[in-house]
Amino acid sequence: MDNPSSTINPNSTWVNLRGSWLTNILIMVLLRLGMAIVPGISSEASWTLTNLVYNASTFVMFHWVTGIPFDLNQNEYEGLTLWEQIDNGEQFTPTKKYLTALPIILFLLSTHYTHYDFPTFMINLASLLVVLVAKLPSMHKVRIFGINKGYTD
Repeated sequence: MDNPSSTINPNSTWVNLRGSWLTNILIMVLLRLGMAIVPGISSEASWTLTNLVYNASTFVMFHWVTGIPFDLNQNEYEGLTLWEQIDNGEQFTPTKKYLTALPIILFLLSTHYTHYDFPTFMINLASLLVVLVAKLPSMHKVRIFGINKGYTD
């Protein structure tokens, strides 16, 4: 344990497990079913709300919260988001590709089931773009407007 980068980061290793991949899909399905049973919400609105809630929650989880809740690795991951910690920051890994594809698929589904209505399309597109821009390799360790600052090179 002399080299902290050789230790496993328990904060991000769970994301690589296939069970967590399946859990993401299960969360989407449960969100959609939960929105569908709320009285007064149309099918179109429930698809858009599912998209917005999923994208907002994954944005906060992967791209907003920094650090790790464990006192190890000599604060090596302090100031890094979960997305930056996944696979030690390596880009285009299978996990990152999967987590990038999920919001795109949900966007396509919600766009289809809202019958390509322009206002809801724009809302869903804006939500998708926020999540996708945060996942770009060029955004690695970048903090826009000083929000979520904490990383020092």
